[in-house]
Amino acid sequence: MTIGFASRAAVSTCVLCTAGLLVLAPAAATAGADPGPDAAATASSPLHRPGTQVRPRPGAPEVPEVSALSWLVADARTGDVPAAHDAHRRLPPASTLKTLFALTVLPALPAGIRHRVSERELADIGPGSSLVGVAEDRAYRVSDLWNGVFLSSGNDAVRVLATLSGGWRATAERMQAEARALGARDTRVKSPDGYDTPGQVSSAFDLAVFGRAGLRNAEFARYCARHEARFPARDGGSFGIVNTNRLLTGADGVEAYDGLVGIKNGYTSNAGNTLVAAARRDGHTLVVTVMNPQSGGGHAVYEEARSLLDWGFEATGRVDPVGSLDALRPGPLRGPEAEPAARRHHAPAHPPAWPVAAAALLGAAGVSLYLRLRWGPVPTD
Repeated sequence: MTIGFASRAAVSTCVLCTAGLLVLAPAAATAGADPGPDAAATASSPLHRPGTQVRPRPGAPEVPEVSALSWLVADARTGDVPAAHDAHRRLPPASTLKTLFALTVLPALPAGIRHRVSERELADIGPGSSLVGVAEDRAYRVSDLWNGVFLSSGNDAVRVLATLSGGWRATAERMQAEARALGARDTRVKSPDGYDTPGQVSSAFDLAVFGRAGLRNAEFARYCARHEARFPARDGGSFGIVNTNRLLTGADGVEAYDGLVGIKNGYTSNAGNTLVAAARRDGHTLVVTVMNPQSGGGHAVYEEARSLLDWGFEATGRVDPVGSLDALRPGPLRGPEAEPAARRHHAPAHPPAWPVAAAALLGAAGVSLYLRLRWGPVPTD
């Protein structure tokens, strides 16, 4: 069902959704509490050691030469890591942090909700940000905004979605809690859109965790694999947008990777080029993270990801794992059809985060009922 929100309903939307989030804030905060990695596990894990880590069997292919400061190859189904380089090195993530933003916010906002954007919501976007073209006093469906996030890496779309899910600061706190629930201990969230901010870091390990979890969310998987979409224009029409992940689309002289299923690229002057990519061949899915290549120009992040994916598929069954994406989680993901971690977390020490999403959904439903009873159907653009 499509729910229409005009400007007079926008405040009610945010108030009801935020109220549900605030009521459940203690549970969410507890879920995100960081008990710290197990010292023995950290000391014994090759993934916490500097340099390239791989355990080849006889006849295994050699790991390719890669200039990135940090990279990792992982099996999306098992979480096994066949190879990595400085996997837990903390680096600026750029827009690859939007994977965590989507994992956190997607479950709380039904795609059909319409929201009219105010000028205030777009006021604090950082200079030089990537934008999809969100305009004030224009109504957008949540699904439109997600296309703007995944395809155009629009920080303006992130701002509006964060407003709808409780506000900028609350969203950052919920993202931090979600990272901890997933066992991603290297990530520090300061700006939900990935914009360069002092103290904001992630790692190849954590970004691979987010990418793997994203593939288990049907909406996330659809958005991150989408090549192009139509986005509402200021004048009431629409314009085309194309995914900036060149390894997916084959744009700008980068050859598309056979079997690629997403996930998210990024760039800032501080982070350099970053990429979380996933590809599927013969029923086998790999997730690769590449952070800040040091040579090869702006397209090196795609070519280095390509070489790591090629190596990963060739090396399947011919190397022993050097670690697991589940190593710092309370329990492993449940397989390809498992629900997102935020909905499904069961460890006694970490209460489930799914009530937050439920509260937001109830808030949206309450707004819809309120509008229909008081004003009747709300006109849409």
